[in-house]
Amino acid sequence: MKKALITGITGQDGSYLAELLIAKGYEVHGIIRRASTFNTDRIDHIYHDPHDAGSRMFLYYGDLTDGTGLRRVLEKVQPDEAYNLGAQSHVKVSFEAPLYTGDVVGLGTLRLLEALRDHMSGTGRQVRIYQAGSSEMFGAMPPPQSERTPFYPRSPYAVSKVAGHWYGVNYREAYGMFIANGILFNHESPRRGETFVTRKITRALGRIKMGLQKKLYLGNLEARRDWGFAGDYVEAMWRMLQQDSPDDYVVATGEAHSVREFLEEACADLELDPKGLVEVDPRYFRPTEVDHLLGDASKARAKLGWAPSVGFRELVRMMVDHDLEQARQERTLREAGHRVVARGERVE
Repeated sequence: MKKALITGITGQDGSYLAELLIAKGYEVHGIIRRASTFNTDRIDHIYHDPHDAGSRMFLYYGDLTDGTGLRRVLEKVQPDEAYNLGAQSHVKVSFEAPLYTGDVVGLGTLRLLEALRDHMSGTGRQVRIYQAGSSEMFGAMPPPQSERTPFYPRSPYAVSKVAGHWYGVNYREAYGMFIANGILFNHESPRRGETFVTRKITRALGRIKMGLQKKLYLGNLEARRDWGFAGDYVEAMWRMLQQDSPDDYVVATGEAHSVREFLEEACADLELDPKGLVEVDPRYFRPTEVDHLLGDASKARAKLGWAPSVGFRELVRMMVDHDLEQARQERTLREAGHRVVARGERVE
């Protein structure tokens, strides 16, 4: 039974990847950050008490800012594969917390690679490593963007991801480590965080449809993104580590849509007129905008045999249906006298 270690297992991608690996017969180990409230809701449905016979997912407290802790986890787990998905991944927040973002996303990658290098040197074992990149690394470069496109990052998050990418390339070339860099374009799902624009839209529109909210405030409606389904993209991550040699891959649908188009598609699904419901708030604009990201995933299609299975409209419908049901449940609780505060009402 192969063992996989996932940083960021409680996030959107981590939860889909854990599901995929368990289905493929892996034993999955995940690093989670300590919090005073439970933060494992995305993986609760696949979690079993480690005392139960047959349990194949195990969790450890740790953080990418703590190199010693990472080394201890590696000693315990002895993984065959490691997926570095942990990050402060909100682009707008990275402008407000640039030092923290750089420490976790950039230096955090370096800490993990150093811990893995020492682990392999000390044990004689080989660990295949996936490093999560981002289309934000391309930033201001004109579309379409491929593995041959130079990076032009436009946020502290993107700069930090570029650093992580090049740390991966350097350690691969300097030490012969199997490190695959996945440059993933935007990928969404019903598990997407509620402050990311796609989920913010579907969550708010579901609440508006149920009479729980009146307005939706957004930033740049003309920004264009290549949106795919997160469940498809974790399959590409796994395939990268099954190759004979490590490489870098763009993962994308090859189709871009604006935030306005996403909004209009979601409104159409709910039979809502966006006029009067949506207002543009300048505070949601980035200090340096990224206007158009469109991925060329020809290499991933040819070498990995990967292709997306969920299209744009199917993705929007999936998220709308999920968040409409969430809003129905919220309204039922409110009608029963329970006070429910939606995250969008208190966090921006």
